Amino acid sequence: MEQIVSCLHPNPGWASNASNDISKKIPSSPSNMVGKHCILELYECDCLKLNDEAFIRTVITIAARDSGATLLNLITHKFEPQGVTGLALLAESHISIHTWPESCYAAVDVFTCGDHTMPERACEILRDELFAKNSSLKSFQRETPEPLRRKARQA
Repeated sequence: MEQIVSCLHPNPGWASNASNDISKKIPSSPSNMVGKHCILELYECDCLKLNDEAFIRTVITIAARDSGATLLNLITHKFEPQGVTGLALLAESHISIHTWPESCYAAVDVFTCGDHTMPERACEILRDELFAKNSSLKSFQRETPEPLRRKARQA
């Protein structure tokens, strides 16, 4: 049976090497799910880590890698007097984090297309590495819009 992928996202990182073999990543029937979206609130974090731009860059990179995503670009900005924003552009979508060290709080957004990534794993890594004592995770599937479901492309 031929494998079909929604035309919504070409997933350029899938076929780049043997460990990303596309035949292992795509289900044999079309899915109505375009991806998974996670919204993570982190409370009572290590305030120093939340204000460390280099640390935020490192932990985003690790979260992307360990969740099975392909990191294309990473941009961060350190605010004065405090706070860091980071955005990872993934082949599969994105990871973003905004920190408020003065409140020991971080807001995280992880969205990945396809079924080969584990956005919850990225959230777990961020939570653990920032030493969040409390957290709230909302996770939901994003469905492929109906007009795009009709336009399946060949893998």
